[in-house]
Amino acid sequence: MTGHFITFEGGEGAGKSTQVKRLNDHLIKAGYDILLTREPGGSEGAEALREFLLFGGHSLSLRSEIMAHFAARCDHIDQVIKPALEKGKIVICDRYTDSTLAYQGYGLGKGDQTILSFIQKLILLIDLQPEQTFIFTIPYAIAQQRLQQRSQKTDRYEKQNEDYHHRVADGFIQIAKDHPSRCHIINGHDKMETIEQIIFNKVHQQFPDIIL
Repeated sequence: MTGHFITFEGGEGAGKSTQVKRLNDHLIKAGYDILLTREPGGSEGAEALREFLLFGGHSLSLRSEIMAHFAARCDHIDQVIKPALEKGKIVICDRYTDSTLAYQGYGLGKGDQTILSFIQKLILLIDLQPEQTFIFTIPYAIAQQRLQQRSQKTDRYEKQNEDYHHRVADGFIQIAKDHPSRCHIINGHDKMETIEQIIFNKVHQQFPDIIL
């Protein structure tokens, strides 16, 4: 594959989606061929599963919920991400496998090693990892303030209690520690312009062929 694969991760209200759009817009202006996508979702079938997982109101066992996320991910990879990479595009994805580890593994699964191992095996099976990941962190109180200011409907993960969100945040930090060459921790409470410049610099360092 000749393209590049960059992912953005983090808890609710951390500001990652804003920076996803900023990087996307900047790269397009610079003349690069970009695919901007998201998870769960990104393909027609995966978007249907997204609606089910976030707003369906159904109670699934943890393993089946994890498998549903990976079903959406496989369709997304096969129909959207891999074809774009094969065409040499820069793929920017808002959430990917790290979110499953953090939200289902550390959050719902409370860091149980059997669940984490189950997810990690599935990650290996799909055989497509990002080259670079930005993980956004932010204090819980500030994240909640931002969520309250949003006009969009609240999904089932956003409705989880404070302990859950702390476990998710700690999970993302652990993921960054486990993958230091791929993951960069971003303070989501910094000024947007400061965050933007940090990301631009990190992208260029990772991919010298991308000039920002």
